[in-house]
Amino acid sequence: MKRPTIEDIARRAGVSKGAVSYALNGRPGVSEATRNRVLAIAAELGWYPSSAARALSDGRAGALGLVVDRPARILGIEPFFMHLISGIEAILSARSIALLLQVTEDQQTEMEIYRRWWAQRRVDGVIVVDLQVDDPRIPLLESLGMPAIVVGGPDGLGSLPGVWSDDGAAIQSVVEYLAKLGHRRVARVAGPPTLRHTQVRTTAAQKAAQEAGIPEITTIDTDYTGEAGGRATRTLLTQQQPPTAIIYDNDVMAVAGVAVAHQMGIRIPDQLSIVAWEDSALCELVHPALTTVTRDVAEYGRHTAERLLDLIEGRTVTVEATATPRLLVRGSTSYPPH
Repeated sequence: MKRPTIEDIARRAGVSKGAVSYALNGRPGVSEATRNRVLAIAAELGWYPSSAARALSDGRAGALGLVVDRPARILGIEPFFMHLISGIEAILSARSIALLLQVTEDQQTEMEIYRRWWAQRRVDGVIVVDLQVDDPRIPLLESLGMPAIVVGGPDGLGSLPGVWSDDGAAIQSVVEYLAKLGHRRVARVAGPPTLRHTQVRTTAAQKAAQEAGIPEITTIDTDYTGEAGGRATRTLLTQQQPPTAIIYDNDVMAVAGVAVAHQMGIRIPDQLSIVAWEDSALCELVHPALTTVTRDVAEYGRHTAERLLDLIEGRTVTVEATATPRLLVRGSTSYPPH
């Protein structure tokens, strides 16, 4: 079944294609009765305006872009991105705006995608995730002049607006909580060190540990996968002086850490306390349920999408902070073993 065209509508209505165009675009030149008849026939035939034609006429593609530079297998198991996208979609679907999602494993490819999308008028703007230290995407997007908003900040954004949450304050609350329980050997299984929020968390965690009288926190950088989280956990727990508490930078690695501890016969939380980052169903399905750093990621996505649409409409958008992630205590943390 072929797609209906303006010619099909004109034939059914018994008017010219020009009259149909006037009616569909709300322009003068046809009577109100003709306009209503044309609109009714268009709805009956299931006609919608061509996005390519619309882009040529008003410069809008009716779509936003999101490139995630991570392996696709990670994207499929990490709840953070699913929740973020659900929040973005909640805003876009209500306005009949599409989300163009592409997954890459190479930053140069990601940057080429931005160039191609903008040149081809595929998107009206983009959402940038995983802000890096000295991120080359920022000057590229500035030079393209493409509307863009960063999930991250407040530093390293150049002239681009961003929506960020205070990871430093969040991890400080975690370290202070563990210190009050009596933990003095604390470790952290972190994400990639090139990510700006990883460095923010590392710096804030070490500062909070120093203030709480905890020796330097041992940090192992990973790629966020469960496999890497499991390996890091085993490395930490086989040390001569293993940690009594481990902080994980995402929920997937924390769940993997629980599995490794169980395999090694280490009881949680009697012998080892575990704190996850980003609360999800995974954190409640394991035993014991995990203490987490939690925030409303879907709301994060909704807020980001709204600000990008504001930017596209020409409204002023600045760097905005969302609610600071908070610590949610469950069964995986307790006093250290004596």
